Amino acid sequence: MDALNQPLLDVRDLSVAFRHGASETFAVDRVSFAIGRGECVALLGANGPGKTTLLRTMATLSRPTRGQVLAFGVDAWQERQAVRARLGVVAHQPWLYPELTCRENLRFFGTMFELEEMDERIGTTLGRVGLGGRADSPAGTLSRGLLQRLNLARALLHAPEALLLDEPDTGLDAAGRAVLTGLIGAHVGGGGCAVLTTHALDLALELATRVVVVSGGVVVTDGPRAALTRSEVEAAIAGAGG
Repeated sequence: MDALNQPLLDVRDLSVAFRHGASETFAVDRVSFAIGRGECVALLGANGPGKTTLLRTMATLSRPTRGQVLAFGVDAWQERQAVRARLGVVAHQPWLYPELTCRENLRFFGTMFELEEMDERIGTTLGRVGLGGRADSPAGTLSRGLLQRLNLARALLHAPEALLLDEPDTGLDAAGRAVLTGLIGAHVGGGGCAVLTTHALDLALELATRVVVVSGGVVVTDGPRAALTRSEVEAAIAGAGG
């Protein structure tokens, strides 16, 4: 397979276990799926550790117990430093410094990636998330929704190829959700890929080109969004909770 058609992310027989004394609990159990360019995958299911653990492992923040994640054709865990430079990650924790301004937060992360034309990148990215007028405001003074916009800016600053977004709509109002929808649409339309979890089913179904439902750490539904009705997705999620 040539590089253009190669999946950006390829999860292969992945298991992730948490140890409790002498026993193990599998949050992810032999999961396999691949994500290509132009795909937005909504990772759905009932409350539980599976979705977040799966995203964290894809983001190289958790180590696989078995199996592997290939990112951009290489083993993500073994090559995690190089892989992280091509991922944009939004996790439950915003990874931002409240005492630093929006601009300073992005400069700090941009320095980690050794980005060129830093000031231009920062200005453009803050503008994309609607924070151009708050560039010099300390992050600690932002509302939860504006802080999430800054979190999105941090994830996008280095122009990643794949976005891994764990509840990226947290704290966002209607205007913020519109920004999020536009950002993901532009990223996927430009040949990147995205994986997101959210409790907002309307948002998931609006953005997704594909729906993956996880239950008990395993994939129970994986299909194109266009082939699934809302009621079918709801039934799959309800079944995942049973």
